[in-house]
Amino acid sequence: MKKGTSKSIICVFLALFMLVSVFSGSVSALPYDPEIETHAEALLLLNLDTDTILYEKNADERLEPASITKIMTYVVAFEAIDDVQNTMITIPQAVEDALTGTGSSMSGIMVGEELSAYELFNLMLVPSGNDAALALALYVGGGSEAKFVDMMNQKAQELGCKNTHFKNPHGLHDPDHYTSARDQMIITKYALSLPYFAQISNQLYYTLRPTNMYAAERDVYTTNRMLNQNIDDGAYYYRYAQGIKTGSHDEAGYCLVSTAIRDGYSYLCVALGSPSVDAEGNDIYTHGEMLDSRALYQWAFENFELKKIVKAGDIKGEIKIDYSWGKDSMLLYVEKSFSALLPYNVETSSILYQYDLPESVPAPIKAGDVIGTVTLVYADQELTTLNLLASESAEKSDLLYTFDAGKELIFKNWLTTLLFIVGVLLLIYILLVIIYNHKKKKLRRTKRYRSPEEK
Repeated sequence: MKKGTSKSIICVFLALFMLVSVFSGSVSALPYDPEIETHAEALLLLNLDTDTILYEKNADERLEPASITKIMTYVVAFEAIDDVQNTMITIPQAVEDALTGTGSSMSGIMVGEELSAYELFNLMLVPSGNDAALALALYVGGGSEAKFVDMMNQKAQELGCKNTHFKNPHGLHDPDHYTSARDQMIITKYALSLPYFAQISNQLYYTLRPTNMYAAERDVYTTNRMLNQNIDDGAYYYRYAQGIKTGSHDEAGYCLVSTAIRDGYSYLCVALGSPSVDAEGNDIYTHGEMLDSRALYQWAFENFELKKIVKAGDIKGEIKIDYSWGKDSMLLYVEKSFSALLPYNVETSSILYQYDLPESVPAPIKAGDVIGTVTLVYADQELTTLNLLASESAEKSDLLYTFDAGKELIFKNWLTTLLFIVGVLLLIYILLVIIYNHKKKKLRRTKRYRSPEEK
């Protein structure tokens, strides 16, 4: 089903998170060491402004995501429902049957309750309601959870995920249910490009209106301690954090996907597999995934800034010109501006330029023609590749071209030409020898037959 026009309204809050383009190019990575003692099994920190990974740890390891699964559930359900605000869903008995006794995190919805898809999104993301996730999955899947899960896996493939496979829409333990920090980064970036997602996932609490089953409003609260300074005495609170989703069970450990915005910079952090139980099976109450995320955010905000490396039109090369009268070379300029996220103490002069240019280019050339490329490199990592354009036009000289073509023909076939010349000279020599011998014989014959009077 295609999206309705109601989904064209995107709040200002969401705009802060939106990427310039979700698939604008490959994500670049820089080899920095924050020197932070981490708890999570896998971590990844991405600068959303430049699509640059500043830090990663076991980013491609397959781990269970627990309730972080619901980010993909949101993606699939949102894209399948025409009008999320006005599409009403009745909670089926199958939700209660499937989740009873699983120890699931629940939002408190009841069988027979009528809720909009938008309300279920809030109940799924804010209090991490497995019941809301399953209700959405059954609605979109036409009563089949398996069909919805197939849609989740298909979407993961479409997005380019290589280490992700889903078995359910809520994240309960299954050995064949896994993702990686890098894949989760891809999924979350995509989710942030969809309406409502960032707004919903950043709420401290959500108030559900009275329904056909409840006469009063109900408040449900976020499971994200980074957003709430009143939980655990603010031990995990981070004032710049913005959403997104927590997850936990014994096999997955503590998981968190979050973003943070400060001073115009925005970051996305994925933390998977921080221990929630020890070797004896005792609960661990320290949320290492949140401590890791906060520490990485602080490190990034305090040590990096966006620096303009080049601007469009900067002269960054020169090329030799062939067949142009009065012009032997031409300056080249970069097509686009480029800025990079670098440590505060790094000067832009430390950026290396690697050129991909021919030895020369033949005229005619028009100003603005792409002549080659230049790749910007820092710390052995490629930052970007930019086109180099001709700074002026150059007309072709037919005289120079003809002369050069003739010269090239001669020197290109120098061996053949040399052999030809030697052959011609040899032929001339043979002819001269024949002529000389012929004249010599004739002279002898003349002397032999001279008359007596001549003697």
